[in-house]
Amino acid sequence: MMNSPDFSHTLPAALDFRQRLQAMLGLCCVLIMVALDQTVVGTAMPTVVADLRGFSLYAWVGTSYLLTSVITVPIFGKLGDDHGRKPFVLTAIVLFTGASMLCGLAQNMPQLVMARALQGVGGGMLVATTFACVPDLFPHTAERLRWQVMLSAAFGLANAIGPSLGGFLTEYFGWRWVFFVNLPVGVVSLWFVWRFLPVIRHDERPPSRLDWQGAALIALFLGSLQLAVEWLPQHKPPLLLGGLAVLSLSALLTLVWWEKRSPNPLLPPSMLLHRGLAPLFGLSLLMGFGMFAVMYYAPLMFQAGFSLSPNQAGLLVTPLVVFITIGSMLNGRIVQRLRHPTRLLALGLLMFALTAALLSRVGPATAHGLIIANMMMGGLGLGLLMPNLTIFVQQLAPRQQLGVATAMLQSTRMIGGMLGTALMGVVVSHQFQQRVGAMLADRQQAQWLHWLADPQTLLNPDILAQFRQAAAAAQPDAQPDALLAAARLLLVDAIHFSQWLVAVILLLGLWLARKVPPVELSGSAPSPASVHD
Repeated sequence: MMNSPDFSHTLPAALDFRQRLQAMLGLCCVLIMVALDQTVVGTAMPTVVADLRGFSLYAWVGTSYLLTSVITVPIFGKLGDDHGRKPFVLTAIVLFTGASMLCGLAQNMPQLVMARALQGVGGGMLVATTFACVPDLFPHTAERLRWQVMLSAAFGLANAIGPSLGGFLTEYFGWRWVFFVNLPVGVVSLWFVWRFLPVIRHDERPPSRLDWQGAALIALFLGSLQLAVEWLPQHKPPLLLGGLAVLSLSALLTLVWWEKRSPNPLLPPSMLLHRGLAPLFGLSLLMGFGMFAVMYYAPLMFQAGFSLSPNQAGLLVTPLVVFITIGSMLNGRIVQRLRHPTRLLALGLLMFALTAALLSRVGPATAHGLIIANMMMGGLGLGLLMPNLTIFVQQLAPRQQLGVATAMLQSTRMIGGMLGTALMGVVVSHQFQQRVGAMLADRQQAQWLHWLADPQTLLNPDILAQFRQAAAAAQPDAQPDALLAAARLLLVDAIHFSQWLVAVILLLGLWLARKVPPVELSGSAPSPASVHD
């Protein structure tokens, strides 16, 4: 068996080029696995819910992952600061890969949701530790920006092939393979990280006690909030919804109270009140909200609304994620040359908000070239937002709290994604059901409401055939194809409405962007650290 290299008693500044390159290759493999999972699943989701017959849990496949991720990110960000990040990266890869296999083996929607929740735990650990490894290896900002091209390239590789790969696997091999594809990537990631990534600690003091009370309160706050949002359109008892809302608010207030008094807070109040970090966390929240709302519901519109195949829908979404990488690489070349680099945040936000607004105008007859151009613009906007948020946070945060600061940035993005997926799911479902009901009432064919108010009828060929047979048997002149065409257009209208809301909410971020103080991207001196394997 090969022994991993010994970096004992080595400072991060003393690691040679080969050691840093090999460590970065390991981080790139990890990033490919996480990014690949996020991009392939969105394209496959309409087919997944059609096969497992669980459209009511459509948003939960995404939000269960995000919910468990956002709970674990701050925990392992803090543990990585205290103990070094390598052990947690290794554990997370094993957990994420195993959960991916469980997702592919799921036999119903509740099983898939539970497996995605477990996968989210691994994903949260990876996000909390992987991104914070980069400033560990490269303390100087200028050097870190140069090496981040590798991460951008890895992210771009996964994003470039993700949507198309998801559509291809779903159409020709079945949706389960969009999860099984993580297995070989996970094995390669595990070997690279175990073999080459050193353990780096920035504090020689013994690790502090973890704030488990804060972690429990975060879980209670987000879990009850998520349940309240998901159950609102399902007409659950008002007393239950009110109780969840009160529980969520109480947990939030208790969390704020506890973190101010905790000797070792999981979410340091000083960071939340920091004049430079607070607006960056807010922008990350809005970016996650918009990004997940677009990436989860655009494929649904293309497949259920426009009658495109999963492969065709994947090709339309691919430019968005490819141009995130192109935007990130362009950003790396220009951000250090600008006198006011924080202005790129407002530009990226405007570009992505315009993409969401234009998505609310596309229809089945819209040229695919126009949709692709719009997605390119949105990807460039995100490419200016995502890396700069990370760079600015890591530049402003204390060196000893890099893991916590990076984790909080990723946490706010995931909370935004969770809220964007869930709230836009509520909006789309409510709007669609209301409009289908009104359409059928006008046509005096309300008996088909239970069929057409469920988007699964538009996605699942078996259910579609059953509806046509039922309509023909009950009413020879029912014209089921005309009803289906009308329902598809109403689903498109509902998703259009959700994208308008996304655009408006994103524009609120312009105020936050103005609050970000000037950031000097000069090389920072490395702080004392211990490195070992």
